[in-house]
Amino acid sequence: MLDVWLMIVFGILGYVMKKLDYPLAPLVLSLVLGDRAENAFRQSMLASRGELSVFWSNSLVGSITTLALVMLFWPAISAAWRRLRGG
Repeated sequence: MLDVWLMIVFGILGYVMKKLDYPLAPLVLSLVLGDRAENAFRQSMLASRGELSVFWSNSLVGSITTLALVMLFWPAISAAWRRLRGG
């Protein structure tokens, strides 16, 4: 009976996501790459003994990390920018 309940729950979740126009590709990418990214992050933290500076150790890695952080926080940055400009 657990399988039936899981099917119902995920069916409702899929219906809601379709009605709210959530894109499917980012969800699939996160499901596929999420575990690998988490393992890579854990390995980096273990190798650097917890120092976050390993993500800015050279220019290529630093630029990719900075770009990823800017893209992650872009909605907050653009909202703050609009608020400062008075719009």
